[in-house]
Amino acid sequence: MGDGVLAIQVQQAASDTSTTLHWMVFDGPVDTLWIESMNSVLDDSKKLCLNSGQVIKLTERMTMMFEVDDLSQASPATVSRCGMVYMDPANLGVRPVFKSWQLLIPQKLKIKKSFMNKVNHLFDHYVEPIIYFLRKNLKELVVTTDINLLISMLKVMDTFLAYYFDEDKKLTGDEVEEVEKEYERIFIFSLIWSLCCTTTLEGRDRLNLFVKELLRKDKADFPEEGAIYDYCLLYTSP
Repeated sequence: MGDGVLAIQVQQAASDTSTTLHWMVFDGPVDTLWIESMNSVLDDSKKLCLNSGQVIKLTERMTMMFEVDDLSQASPATVSRCGMVYMDPANLGVRPVFKSWQLLIPQKLKIKKSFMNKVNHLFDHYVEPIIYFLRKNLKELVVTTDINLLISMLKVMDTFLAYYFDEDKKLTGDEVEEVEKEYERIFIFSLIWSLCCTTTLEGRDRLNLFVKELLRKDKADFPEEGAIYDYCLLYTSP
């Protein structure tokens, strides 16, 4: 049996003689079957011992990070070897995630003040109020986190904006104007089919009224007739 993904990645990183920093991120629950075998990596020796008998020494430029929900399956030996940073999603909020997403916006759009004002205004006017209304008044069929909902919304938006957000793409003046003109429609459609679709049918009725009131207050370009779920976005990027 050959080496696994982690072993191969660690081998490649350990053999890199450049000054590049290497981060190994473990995103998922702690499992007792593998976390205990990591103790030699986490202590001062920083050695990964493979089943084949091979020992890989981690360099000073390599870091292992574990993003876990809880430490219920981690032994005191494992916990004591790690530096712990506790971040409660409720205290973190969704704004830092949105700010991170804004880093992907091309420079030609970032320097356009009217566009960035629109980006920030739409987030402030819709995202946090809708999430607050959802948490306080509605039930979800499958429990989600606030950050999960926002990331879902951003992924939907990315499908429409991928052409413009391509780092190798140099936007023309007309394309900058096109993005600014269409951004509100893309934002609202993405918001509806992420933040507004995890609740029950009864919850959708209440959320529909709440969102339509937000749309009216913002004088958004959205039909008054029917529910917010009745409409699709017909948009094709170049």
